[in-house]
Amino acid sequence: MNIDEKPAAATPFEWLGGEARVLALTERFYDLMDLEPGYRELRAAHGSDLVNARQRLFWFLCGWLGGPQHYTERFGHPRLRARHMPFQIGIAERDQWVACMTQAMHETEVPEALRIQLQHSFFQTADFMRNQPEVEKISGI
Repeated sequence: MNIDEKPAAATPFEWLGGEARVLALTERFYDLMDLEPGYRELRAAHGSDLVNARQRLFWFLCGWLGGPQHYTERFGHPRLRARHMPFQIGIAERDQWVACMTQAMHETEVPEALRIQLQHSFFQTADFMRNQPEVEKISGI
């Protein structure tokens, strides 16, 4: 079996490598958000302290990927869109979130086949979180 091939009965959580790898992915995601100027709008939306966001995303991803349901055990159903409504999420924030997560998956060596699947799911979820209308840019005015 190729290293990138998904074992027949594995969840994405197992394929990724369990909690330690989900934690590494989450940590790299937030580290990149802090380090890379290209993610500045995304970073600004998270406030000054990322400790709470890091923990909650880790808990959420564990369950979302098919592992332990840490998030729902603590907070109930994720209600992602409702929980993100207080934050302005437009195309820039969506695209930066997806790009940051894609970079984090690459840097933490998520298997390519899994990374491709997750990129698609992450984009769909991030697009669903958008709550700001697309603004048409008019040049020359």
